Amino acid sequence: MGKLLLWAIVIVGALLVARLLARSARVNNETPRAGSLPRKAPPPPVDEPEAMVRCAHCGIHMPRSEALLINGETWCSSEHAKLGQRQ
Repeated sequence: MGKLLLWAIVIVGALLVARLLARSARVNNETPRAGSLPRKAPPPPVDEPEAMVRCAHCGIHMPRSEALLINGETWCSSEHAKLGQRQ
């Protein structure tokens, strides 16, 4: 009976070691296996912040690339440029 118990412990130990080795090989492998979730890609790099400007008519702030620059003033739209600076 003792020899049977010893062999059962040896077999279970060998299976445990084989499972641990398979798991570490899977983690080190870059290709995901079938049925596993794909790894997330790193987030895209963030662009540099853009300078904000203020509309001379309504006072709204917007990125400089979206503003209209007319006669040295910044405007949010052509309608506000036509209306002119608010008093």
